Amino acid sequence: MFPYNLDHVAIAVRDLDAAVERYGRLYGAGPLYREVVEAQGVEEAMIPVGGSFVQLLRPLGPDTPVGRFIERRGEGVHHLAFAVADIDAALERLRREGARLVDDTPRRGGRGARIAFVHPDSFASTLVELVELEP
Repeated sequence: MFPYNLDHVAIAVRDLDAAVERYGRLYGAGPLYREVVEAQGVEEAMIPVGGSFVQLLRPLGPDTPVGRFIERRGEGVHHLAFAVADIDAALERLRREGARLVDDTPRRGGRGARIAFVHPDSFASTLVELVELEP
């Protein structure tokens, strides 16, 4: 068994500045990190909530995964992300258990983390991201 902790809940938004302002005004919380992740086609803001984050995601274009998500479903929860100590071992375990992986091997994501996605078919129609942060 691998220790999974909730790293973040990702919310797709059309206007990142407006979403950051709204979170600040309504919840009194602002982003700890904000960056563009070209490889994923997003600009993200990570707002700390307890020991986890709310990740606001703005697509860099309509032909990106988050852009297509917003076009099909509108703004809202995009995925759940779990922190893992060893992403390679976690992917191997999921593979052995029959999970459908979006990413067979980890790639770089925001905060310099190694990430991989697990298909929604494996988790009650919920896209799941595994996150291994650099020590």
